[in-house]
Amino acid sequence: MNALDSLLNNKRVMCQVEAASRKRIFELVAQQVAEDADLTEDLIYAQLFAREKLGSTALGAGVAVPHCRVAGCEQPLGCLVTLAHGVDFDAPDGRDVDLLFVLLVPEEATQTHLDLLAEIARRFSNDQYCAQLRRAESTGQLLAAATQRLAA
Repeated sequence: MNALDSLLNNKRVMCQVEAASRKRIFELVAQQVAEDADLTEDLIYAQLFAREKLGSTALGAGVAVPHCRVAGCEQPLGCLVTLAHGVDFDAPDGRDVDLLFVLLVPEEATQTHLDLLAEIARRFSNDQYCAQLRRAESTGQLLAAATQRLAA
């Protein structure tokens, strides 16, 4: 089992999404997560957008990890998204983002938040792992690829 197993489910995986901006991506993620968790779309969207205003969550290599703390969030939640076309996220390498892992954590989960971000960044720094995610053609394939064990 890896950290992503507890963060994702088939309702919080979005494959080959058509979206032309960060704003639209955050709207779609907020809608998807709100349908699966006891949180409101407006709150999720506002927190994601507020965090992104502080600085880009793009890691480079086409990957971004938008993350925020959310009042009323009882446990960490993730939403994995692949995009049909890359979107500008002000990445350090200038590359458009086409692979996102959105992380929502409870307001008081400071160390958990940091630990999960570190694990997500580690996984998404693996080129083979990212390539498998990008090849997924369905949410089922994407979830299976995301939760596989990485080779040592």
